[in-house]
Amino acid sequence: MLNPTLSLTQPKSLSLLFSPNPSTSAPWSSSVTKNRKVPRNRSKPARLISTYTVKCISESGYDLKVTAPTEVSVTAIVTVQMTIGGRLANFGLNRGLDGITDLLGKSLQLELVSAELDPKTGKQWDHISAYARHKDYEHLDNEATYEATFKVPIGFGGVGAIVVENDHREEMFLKNIVLVTDNDEASKVTFVCNSWVHSKFDNTEKRIFFSVKSYLPSQTPKSLEDLRRKDLESLRGDGTGEHKNFERVYDYDVYNDLGNPDSEDGDMARPVLGGSKQFPYPRRCRTGRPRTNKDPHSEKRSSNVYIPRDESFSEAKNATFSAKTLRSVLHAVIPSVETAIYDTKLGFPYFTAIDKLYDEGVTLPEQEGLSFFRTLIPRIIKAVRDTTENVLLFETPEMIDRDKFSWFRDEEFSRQTLAGLNPYSIKLLTELPIVSKLDPAIYGPPESLITPELIEREIKGAMTAQEAIKQKKLFILDYHDLLLPYVHKVRELDNTTLYGSCTVFFLTHDDTLMPIAIELTRPASPTKPQWKQVFTDNWDATSAWMWKLAKTHVCAHDSGYHQLVSHWLRTHCCVEPYIIASNRQLSAMHPIYRLLHPHFRYTMEINALAREYLVSAGGIIETSFSPKKYSMELSSVAYDLEWRFDMEALPADLIRRGMAVEDPRAEHGLRLTIEDYPFANDGLLIWKSIKQWVTDYVNHYYETPDNVLQDSEIQEWWLEIRTKGHADKKDEPWWPKLENQDDLIQILTTIIWVTSAHHAAVNFGQYHFAGYFPNRPTIARTNMPVEDEDPNSESFKKFWRKPEDALMECFPSQIQATVVMAVLDILSSHSPDEEYISETPELAWKSDPVINAAFERFNGRMKEIEGIIDDRNLDTKLMNRCGAGIVPYELLKPFSGPGVTGKGIPNSISI
Repeated sequence: MLNPTLSLTQPKSLSLLFSPNPSTSAPWSSSVTKNRKVPRNRSKPARLISTYTVKCISESGYDLKVTAPTEVSVTAIVTVQMTIGGRLANFGLNRGLDGITDLLGKSLQLELVSAELDPKTGKQWDHISAYARHKDYEHLDNEATYEATFKVPIGFGGVGAIVVENDHREEMFLKNIVLVTDNDEASKVTFVCNSWVHSKFDNTEKRIFFSVKSYLPSQTPKSLEDLRRKDLESLRGDGTGEHKNFERVYDYDVYNDLGNPDSEDGDMARPVLGGSKQFPYPRRCRTGRPRTNKDPHSEKRSSNVYIPRDESFSEAKNATFSAKTLRSVLHAVIPSVETAIYDTKLGFPYFTAIDKLYDEGVTLPEQEGLSFFRTLIPRIIKAVRDTTENVLLFETPEMIDRDKFSWFRDEEFSRQTLAGLNPYSIKLLTELPIVSKLDPAIYGPPESLITPELIEREIKGAMTAQEAIKQKKLFILDYHDLLLPYVHKVRELDNTTLYGSCTVFFLTHDDTLMPIAIELTRPASPTKPQWKQVFTDNWDATSAWMWKLAKTHVCAHDSGYHQLVSHWLRTHCCVEPYIIASNRQLSAMHPIYRLLHPHFRYTMEINALAREYLVSAGGIIETSFSPKKYSMELSSVAYDLEWRFDMEALPADLIRRGMAVEDPRAEHGLRLTIEDYPFANDGLLIWKSIKQWVTDYVNHYYETPDNVLQDSEIQEWWLEIRTKGHADKKDEPWWPKLENQDDLIQILTTIIWVTSAHHAAVNFGQYHFAGYFPNRPTIARTNMPVEDEDPNSESFKKFWRKPEDALMECFPSQIQATVVMAVLDILSSHSPDEEYISETPELAWKSDPVINAAFERFNGRMKEIEGIIDDRNLDTKLMNRCGAGIVPYELLKPFSGPGVTGKGIPNSISI
């Protein structure tokens, strides 16, 4: 009798042993085939079991007995990113107790969690545990590897999650965990971590990492439901106590850390933004720091601002990351500038002195460690040849390099409203007269002095003012109602001034704008009546110089609005609640979490940095922009008056400002009011591409509206964004509903647009356009010479004698200009490891063929858009982006190299 026995040492090593029946010698044959269940489709959980088919062909009756294996061997290889000179440097060498832990093989405890229930019991499999031992340290990539071996029973099924406990006394940055079955390379399955794992001595709670398979809540395998719930609960915290650096808790708080009420004279106190009708505001991440002594509503500031651990700029990321460079500039370079330029009010005496910033630079006083910054920020700090001195020497911005006097011309002033740093403010003027909405009893007569008669005079009778309105030929930059309530407050401050302003433009036959009138207004006060005056560019010397001074004030207003509203408020500030809600309500295995996650990387860190140095009391914004200490208050007023989620979508924004109308026959379904509007033309290409990617993604996971309505996590996410993240606007009727796939697609497209293209459009051109500060002064320091209406006043006499001096005094001071230029140089720079939109797919996307194909199409469209933009910039008919000395509009080109390039759309707001 033939008795075959199945012998298994490893699943790939299989043999049959036959014992023939001596009474027969009939022929026989057999075959053994291995049927791998390792997923070729990586979207499935890791399968660790191989099955075998055994065939025996006998002509004379044999008995076949097969003995199957009861377990398989699984190896887990953990890759840990070492920090550069940081907490995790030199694992196993110089880390004391952690080194001993490594030698003992007790570094990391891993638990494999099955994505399936035990078929015999119908219950969850027990977790399979093993310690990972330190195996290797790769110096080139600065990585360490740990390895664990598991004996996994047959039938365990796919691994849906890995639970990790860090037995070191220091945190570890886990890049990934790779599972290999029976040394079979084809069986590799990767769990992406990219996360800090705290020490169990800091927190006994273990970390959970899910497989790359995405699940809606209702689709979650039964064996993973508890882990999904526990992981989310651990991220929410309980709303109490001061958070520690190693924690990963996401919670909400108001902006109560901008000032310092405990300062000696109390001048550094600032109002709390958010949580009140007076100062509504989005929420930030809660830190739990103690309250100040003088104001129980304000939080004590500190140099170490808590953000959830995985939101921070990891030292594992890159030592040259731009935000770290920015911190260095703020810590060391700016104090050196302040020492070198001892008079904070000192202006530039003449234009050639401004030119010296690019030719000779500012010599910095000797300071320990300052030479280090020559390597960190070589663009602006250079060594003086043959000396030990350092100089702050700026690169010439591209617009000045191409045309040194472009900033002086009206056509460039107008062009930048459409293709400059702040393309979000220009609006269609829809009615005359222009009337303020402010209370005339407080601020004076509401009617503008820019009358129909004045407009007709300035357009030389080309048409009547009403015809210009009807033909959509008039446009306006309107900072009147926003700024006017702050004019008297700001004027009480030293070395600054403010007006309400309106600037009207006329659209010419070649689609370019011509500025025709600027109105500056000082509101009524208890001692003085309202003052307002319209300035036009006439042919006499006095009017021409008054026009240049008026433009300087308008540019300062636009610079402040750009920085505080278009940039800070609408991108950085309003996005933070989306990040908090996503981490609190969407599981890491939720497909929408995985879609959004690349667009949230490092935003909370840069926001914390901004609260520490840029928008805080005494920070860069307050010292260098016209509203000074009222800057953040102004952004709160703008949030109250202007911000609506539904209008953050590019098409809706354009329609709201009268810059487009819906037209189903036009490309993108919109017809632009100004056809040559570079920001809008390029932006709509990007918007459409993002929306198509989001549509493909959402429709893959949600087949019906019920899928959206019944997704408990996505519904709670949207509810929390509205009622907690933007709590001061929770009752507004304009919030979009979330009832079907189209609703979700519009919401997600809007969020991704803001984090990527919107931010890129208002950020990465900052040095190009404001690196030569006369083009975009951040502050106007002096009143118009004619405001006093006294030709014998000292200011008017000075203006009359030498108007260039009056312009120089109005410009920012030397220290204001120099500090802002240094900061803008860093803010405009891409880091060497920037992650651009559509460039690199997440592993979870690559693992699903449908999603991977959609992403490849997304990437292809973005590459095509690059070419379209290049072609547009060569089209001489498009005069707002192509012409003699004009910088091509490239701010919405998707890709870029490192440095200050004036192009490139990163995935997220990371600088």
